[in-house]
Amino acid sequence: MNNPHVQNLDDIEQEYQTSRDLGLSDEQVQEYQEKYGLNELKGKKAKSLTMRFLEQFKDIMVIILIIAAAISFFVALKGHDTKEYIEPVVILSIVILNAVLGVVQESKAEKSLEALQNLSSPHAKVIRNGKLTEVEAKMLVPGDLIEFEAGDFIPADGRLISASSLKMEESALTGESVPVEKDEKADIAENAPLGDRLNMVFSGSSVSYGRGTAIVTNTGMGTQIGKIAELLDSADQTQTPLQLKLAKLGKYLGLLALGISVVIFAIGFYVGMPILEIFMTAVSLAVAAIPEGLPAIVTVVLALGVQRMVEKNAIIRQLPAVETLGSASVICSDKTGTLTQNKMTVMKAWIKEKPEDISDESSLGIKSLLRLGTLASNGTVEIIDGEEKHIGDPTETAILAAALKMNMTKDQLHEEAPRVGEIPFDSDRKLMTTIHMIEGKPYALTKGAFDVLLTRCKTGDFEAAKEINNQMTAEAMRVLAVAYKELDHVPHVLNSDEIERDLHFVGLLGMIDPPRQEAKDAVEICKKAGIRPVMITGDHIGTANAIAKDLGILKSGQKSITGTELDKMDDQALSESIDQYSVYARVSPEDKIRIVRAWQQKGAIVSMTGDGVNDAPALKAADIGCAMGITGTDVAKGASDMILTDDNFATIVDAVKEGRGTYDNIRKAIQFLLGTNMGEIFIVFIAMIIWQQTPLLAIHLLWLNLVTDGLPALALGMEPVEEDIMERKPKPKEEGIFAGGLMIRIVLQGLMFAVLSLIGFYIAGVNLQSLGAAQTMAFLVLSLSQLFHVLNVRTTKSIFRSNLRDNKYMILALLVSLLLIVVIVFIPPLAYIFEITPLPSAYYLIAILLGIVPLIVIEIEKRIRGRRMT
Repeated sequence: MNNPHVQNLDDIEQEYQTSRDLGLSDEQVQEYQEKYGLNELKGKKAKSLTMRFLEQFKDIMVIILIIAAAISFFVALKGHDTKEYIEPVVILSIVILNAVLGVVQESKAEKSLEALQNLSSPHAKVIRNGKLTEVEAKMLVPGDLIEFEAGDFIPADGRLISASSLKMEESALTGESVPVEKDEKADIAENAPLGDRLNMVFSGSSVSYGRGTAIVTNTGMGTQIGKIAELLDSADQTQTPLQLKLAKLGKYLGLLALGISVVIFAIGFYVGMPILEIFMTAVSLAVAAIPEGLPAIVTVVLALGVQRMVEKNAIIRQLPAVETLGSASVICSDKTGTLTQNKMTVMKAWIKEKPEDISDESSLGIKSLLRLGTLASNGTVEIIDGEEKHIGDPTETAILAAALKMNMTKDQLHEEAPRVGEIPFDSDRKLMTTIHMIEGKPYALTKGAFDVLLTRCKTGDFEAAKEINNQMTAEAMRVLAVAYKELDHVPHVLNSDEIERDLHFVGLLGMIDPPRQEAKDAVEICKKAGIRPVMITGDHIGTANAIAKDLGILKSGQKSITGTELDKMDDQALSESIDQYSVYARVSPEDKIRIVRAWQQKGAIVSMTGDGVNDAPALKAADIGCAMGITGTDVAKGASDMILTDDNFATIVDAVKEGRGTYDNIRKAIQFLLGTNMGEIFIVFIAMIIWQQTPLLAIHLLWLNLVTDGLPALALGMEPVEEDIMERKPKPKEEGIFAGGLMIRIVLQGLMFAVLSLIGFYIAGVNLQSLGAAQTMAFLVLSLSQLFHVLNVRTTKSIFRSNLRDNKYMILALLVSLLLIVVIVFIPPLAYIFEITPLPSAYYLIAILLGIVPLIVIEIEKRIRGRRMT
């Protein structure tokens, strides 16, 4: 059934052959369970562990390494030295280790659907065969007759049959912060938004007040929450910019390795080199071209960023999200509970003259008004462990909390003025009345909607009240009016028509779900950082505009739009005009996804924050989804990339800063690793052209790429975030990793390493007449020059203006890497495995001097560049 909210109840009853009094029979239940299935949510089948493992080998860099290992293994089979098996074993070990790490990451499967499955009530009260019984919620079928009362969760979508003062908490589905008053007799338009379907109840919502009965119209995936589950299930997981850039980099490096290998093979074949020797040289080039340690280094740098963000109340669920958040140019934020406190608060009160802000210094008249409002309320506000806990209707608990600020507790007031009667709130009357004994006399205290209560009053300043009501309403406040009258006696029969008339009008209470102060500051910082904040909410447009203006999200020249207006725009029109709107109100989950994707089509990197079930699909569709940790539903958390554990919008600013710093550090690591890789490629390529010999063996290159370079690259990931990082604009989505001339610097630095290493190779080869000694010399020069070079990469400033002690891990990495070089050079068993030849003492000194050269060259280049900029 697609539109039960517009159908006649008799037609619904007839469609399912059910009864409003007796419900379904056992036979019908069994038949419907076979027809409609269980009332539960389903997800798509997960990939097997084997399939996930095999998918790790699709990357071109991995394929090239596997080919290199196969060639190396074939050469080892043809030879007679068991040492030759070391290279293929090491290469394959690296490939398998990377695959295992990839599987471990992917095995952290999305928990969104599981959370949705657990969100609905495990049991439901249902009338079957004319008897009220309790069954597992998953056993419900369309046509079942369900009952519910305050505190119950709704187990399935249903059309209301009866409702007694029924209010539903639907914020998780609609984003509306105030409970919705339900009306089983309401006439609803076919295209009415979810929040306006007053004659329906929805799975996943809860009863905050009153009670009701309904006919189940949809179960499982047919419910509104099921549609959200389907959106989550069908939404593709967006690859982050970093993932895309690294994948592209891998392809380029792989193609470079293949191209150079073909050239080297042709040269070797032309000069008559043995085929096996040419193959081994090709293996060396493949190993040199591929930065085997890069994926692991990037993962660790991201993980370090995650650890730092945990300390700042942000939990990252997907590692690449750290970098993506730092690139965010648009933050689409839910309103309720994210930008606001998700707690109705009395902000202003009026009894005469002008409205007063609520504070502990409020006038006696305002305190008297709050006293009457508290007496006429049923909610509870308790202080538990220093925190206010609100139980009951939010509008009532807002009044109680305001009174509590003035040291007036509900219990104390009821002791002074005992309640002796009550006429409960009714959605038709929109009023509630309680009767109290005050100083020995009975008084009727009435609170409710201003326009209704005004017609019941005999005395009071009505014109002024109308003006103040309009002012408060214009500020998107929910206004409650309070009145009273003295009674002759306590009535035996409480008749609203008799008691709620000829009242004396007292005053007005204006309340709203207020914005967080820290959110206002965070919005300002985001704007300075070039990030566009946008509000997306299921609440009414007036409320949304008021909050957005207060926060600074909605500025002059910017517009707001409703979901109904949005539905009239096609995707192209929305994409073209998306940057005109800063507020989207009364929107559906589908609308939120459209908004996110429209911004993405504009080239923005979109972050979406939210806490409700209705936010989950958009959280997943965004480049990075941020869920609230305290008020956030499990569904929102499961669909997100990041969780803010303190529900503080300001935390996102720290997260952006950390993300930007992490990306900077990743660029430093890439510059360092690729610079050394370029050096290795140039060394092998140039030496093959000039001498038809390779200065570095594959095992040398593996050791350099994974061990000698790995630790300093990791230490680069621990560099502190630069102070001015939040004054920069977000980098464009299309901007590559090598923007700003980084690739040119990498190539030039690689050429420098190659020249220095080939000088060492030539000196040792000519003077010592030993290929092994020449290769050892090239290995030492390259190792040492790379270690000194990492000091250059740490900062764009002179090394004399940066403090190495700011990063103690860098000192440790340099010392350990140097020790590892010494170990394999001077310990004979290790030197044998790595084919290292002992050198005369003078050659070690030459290697050190050549290794220092990059430090001197880059320092000179920095000084020249600094003078040009000034």
